[in-house]
Amino acid sequence: MVFIYLCGCIKSQLYILTSTSIFNGLMCNAFKIISLFLLVIFSGCSSAKKIMQPPKILVFSATKGFRHKSIENGKIALLKMGAEKNWYVDTTEDATVFTEANLKQYGAIVFLNTTGNILNDEQQIAFQKYIQAGGGFVGIHSATDTEYDWPWYNNLVGAYFESHPKPQIALYNVVNKNHPAVNFMPDTLRRLEEIYNFKSFKKELVNVLITIDEKSYTGGKMPDYHPIAWYHNYDGGRAFYTEWGHHPESFTEPLFLQHLAAAIKWALTK
Repeated sequence: MVFIYLCGCIKSQLYILTSTSIFNGLMCNAFKIISLFLLVIFSGCSSAKKIMQPPKILVFSATKGFRHKSIENGKIALLKMGAEKNWYVDTTEDATVFTEANLKQYGAIVFLNTTGNILNDEQQIAFQKYIQAGGGFVGIHSATDTEYDWPWYNNLVGAYFESHPKPQIALYNVVNKNHPAVNFMPDTLRRLEEIYNFKSFKKELVNVLITIDEKSYTGGKMPDYHPIAWYHNYDGGRAFYTEWGHHPESFTEPLFLQHLAAAIKWALTK
């Protein structure tokens, strides 16, 4: 009887110990599962927040040469465009923002009628690294009248300003509609603009979208082929240039604003 009693006690203790171990194991596994579940949820929320965050655009309009009256109108138009398109838009003429760390926050950088040598050596390197990391660039009008001593920038923007006649109405030809910045335009159109003649045009690098018919105005110096808008992938990033944007009124013109908005959206696309 004593033996049976002792065996019963031992079995009871073993059952209690086994039950406790199972319970502790289940609790441990449950804790691990809950922790993993919460980690997945938080990671998903973080990723969703990152995906849903509106893109940021830097509008840079520093000038060390001629200053266009349309710059202020351009800033206003681009800020309004950002509000409509759900883009964050920062405007500045302070070149010190061109640091590698700061530029990482922007999906695209717009040179709005910049002129002259506006970036020092360190700022140039930061901008170059930004493009090489997949950044986007949009140059407006006198962005080609900028950084003449920087060959890399010449390749990025696609050409340098050489001269211009007085502003006048001319005939433009949309020669490639396979781009959202022009696919809504008619094949030909007339508009008033200050028309640039270019030098050091990188025909081999860029895809031309619009050309101008030099027979339709006076003062042209590129009779064989006179492009005014183009785009390309360059050095890891994306670059778009439009010669339009001289007059303040340009930045209230629906066709030009649609042209510009589509160019920026393209530059933002990874």
